[in-house]
Amino acid sequence: MKRSLTVNSFLTAWCVPCLASNETLQELCRKELLICKCLGITRKNLNNYEVEYICDHKVEKGKEYYLVKWKGWPESHNTWEPKQNLKCSALLKQFYSDLYKYVSELKPGKASLLKNSIKSLDRSVSDYIVKKAKQRIALKRWEEELNRKKSHNGMLYVENDVDLEGPPRDFYYINDYKASPGVNTLGEAIVGCECADCFTGKCCPTEAGVVFAYNEHRQIKIQPGRPIYECNARCKCGPDCPNRVVQKGPPYSLCIFRTPNGRGWGVKTLQKIKKHSFVMEYVGEVITSEEAERRGQQYDSTGITYLFDLDYESDEFTVDAARYGNVSHFVNHSCDPNLQVFNVFIDNLDVRLPRIALFSTRPIKAGEELTFDYQMKGSADLSTDSIELSPAKKRVRTTCRCGAAICRGYL
Repeated sequence: MKRSLTVNSFLTAWCVPCLASNETLQELCRKELLICKCLGITRKNLNNYEVEYICDHKVEKGKEYYLVKWKGWPESHNTWEPKQNLKCSALLKQFYSDLYKYVSELKPGKASLLKNSIKSLDRSVSDYIVKKAKQRIALKRWEEELNRKKSHNGMLYVENDVDLEGPPRDFYYINDYKASPGVNTLGEAIVGCECADCFTGKCCPTEAGVVFAYNEHRQIKIQPGRPIYECNARCKCGPDCPNRVVQKGPPYSLCIFRTPNGRGWGVKTLQKIKKHSFVMEYVGEVITSEEAERRGQQYDSTGITYLFDLDYESDEFTVDAARYGNVSHFVNHSCDPNLQVFNVFIDNLDVRLPRIALFSTRPIKAGEELTFDYQMKGSADLSTDSIELSPAKKRVRTTCRCGAAICRGYL
């Protein structure tokens, strides 16, 4: 934060980072004794203290003390408080949970003796506990941001019980394709159906010369590689039409979680998913194939790519979900996946720009990780053949860690 005096030297102007969190701004205000109604800081609560997290623990003269980080106050205001002054059982429980986990990993079997035997914590232990507390706050803040930005019904959750990795630093959540300069993804359908019943009428798929994609339960019934044509904005049918599935967005609550075997972030479902059900779209920045080639060479150094070729009929465009994407950005590869890719056309009927939808290949249990095959081989009983839609070609062989019994070993 910068402070600058005005010309008359009587008034003080304050400048703060526009992207700072409310908590950071509250800390700045309290440090300088400033009142801000927008941040909820008034004269009455300017000096209020609420425990944000526990930083450290010590025992002096048989009495337990905890180092407290106060919510909305800078760390310079942390204070040691006797246990009887603290009315935050959940935060104390979290403190000991983090403490036991850290020490047990260093000294297996010794964690149960900590509470009664340690009079003060080693600096490395307290540093870890503070980092974990800050990470938890950052992930919660990111979770709230994701749920503000998403446009579908299902909730998004974030958890990391594996390491100290926080939210991605250069990732922006979007709900639809983001067109790069020179690319138009906002095509508009010229005509729509006039069906009273899209199951029996001459609906959009029939007009496009393809099979109706869904059954009466809105589950996919066509083979991978065949396109889905849903009803569009010009159709006379209403929002409950059985041919409006992908356009309604993901219906399930999902969790972005840190994988324990070095695969980074992953996604798991928090609800049971039936076989052949729509789960999510793969969205990102739509770029030309030439730009994809250039970016792919840059991504080679990391061994990670989010490039996905839109090659349903041509090979002009690619989706890059590296910086812009939705929850599908975090879905991992598996050689035996539970999701399958389909090409979808709704309002934009340009065959060069299909939307990418992921459907379940089998029943998926709550808590199970969601995966798809980056090489786009058919799975389960949907198909055993390669389909036309495939990710941008990899230039570097990456070791596969999917753990499937039929793992190919490399991506």
